[in-house]
Amino acid sequence: MTTGVQTAEQLTLTDEESRLLQQGLIEWSGPARCTEEFAVAMGFDDADDLNRRGARIRDALAAKEPLEPMDWARALLATELAFASEMVGSGYEWSTTTGWSDDITVKVLRSTQLKLIRTVTPLVGRGLGTRRPAS
Repeated sequence: MTTGVQTAEQLTLTDEESRLLQQGLIEWSGPARCTEEFAVAMGFDDADDLNRRGARIRDALAAKEPLEPMDWARALLATELAFASEMVGSGYEWSTTTGWSDDITVKVLRSTQLKLIRTVTPLVGRGLGTRRPAS
């Protein structure tokens, strides 16, 4: 029985799409300002986990290694927020800190979103974008 969720091995990004996700994760170590709550909403344990796990995800993307669906979701959401949010992300500084123009970023981000949507959407409310249950 299939669940409609693609496995990491089925996802193929262009080099440009992969570099965009890597850059989106890098921004959280620089101009983006993450709170503990935003890190958790993006699927990380906390802000430190965003940096640690984010580095592992970046390395896997660079090496074209398969990722678990949650790591695809973390990379995509972290990139979306870093690019678009002036409050917690890079916002207006994105093009200055990354070298990516807004026009190119939107074009590549949209193609990336289309490739990842079936993998990441089922995770919303199931570990992504929600509070964790009390232990």
